[in-house]
Amino acid sequence: MHQAKQAGRNTFRFFSPDLQEAVSARASLEEDLRQAVRDSSFTLHYQPQVERGRMTGVEALVRWEHPLLGLQFPEKFIALAEQTRLILPLGDWVLRSACAQLAAWSSRHPNSRLSVAVNVSALQLSQENFVESVLDAVQATGANPRYLKLELTESVLAGNVEDAIAKMKALRDHGVTFSIDDFGTGYSSLAYLRQLPIGQLKIDHSFVKDILTDPGSAAIAQTIISLSRALDVPVIAEGVETEEQRGMLAGLGCYAYQGYLFGRPVPPEEIDKRLAQ
Repeated sequence: MHQAKQAGRNTFRFFSPDLQEAVSARASLEEDLRQAVRDSSFTLHYQPQVERGRMTGVEALVRWEHPLLGLQFPEKFIALAEQTRLILPLGDWVLRSACAQLAAWSSRHPNSRLSVAVNVSALQLSQENFVESVLDAVQATGANPRYLKLELTESVLAGNVEDAIAKMKALRDHGVTFSIDDFGTGYSSLAYLRQLPIGQLKIDHSFVKDILTDPGSAAIAQTIISLSRALDVPVIAEGVETEEQRGMLAGLGCYAYQGYLFGRPVPPEEIDKRLAQ
């Protein structure tokens, strides 16, 4: 029944052993994820963000230390966490852990002015106490809100835009900044975009990947960069893996990057080493 609904309704699906196996695997994974949330069996890795040769920030990326399957990446469990609403306690853990790490880096490397970006789901943003929960995480950990960046995708803003704007402005008043992640892949209204208190636009990796070979991707990247200038909002490109891609983006006017060319997601100790240098 669920398979038929996901296929668009008004259709049918036959039962098969493969279907039963998939359902059983999902149920098992869901139970494991619930236990992981209870035990906080997660860790954060951080990927550098570089501007004009200097590391200016990092993005916090969650990893799940599964007892049998080993280290699991977000694409393996975030969708399930959102479907089961486990994204709420998981997202709270990620936010608090990232804020604690931000405070630690600020203490050990006071001149780094390193920002930490944290992804926020639509379900988190829709919670009535979202603003309070973010401020509580900041205050409890001693993190400087000026260096906390919350990343929202365009799809996150597709619901109650007025509510999202109000919450973003409330947090901005406390120093928290916002980045629109995967920009160019959603359907955000330009009318709303100019009202959003955003501090950064992020060019999606899908455009960066093909920027050298696909004129359409290059044109979209150029449009996003031009839009960022018009809005007076900084722009960063993610998924930069080669010097040729970086050079192309620089030629278009983008000088901030995130991707394997500048570093893979690593444990916080590795970021400490880079900051010490």
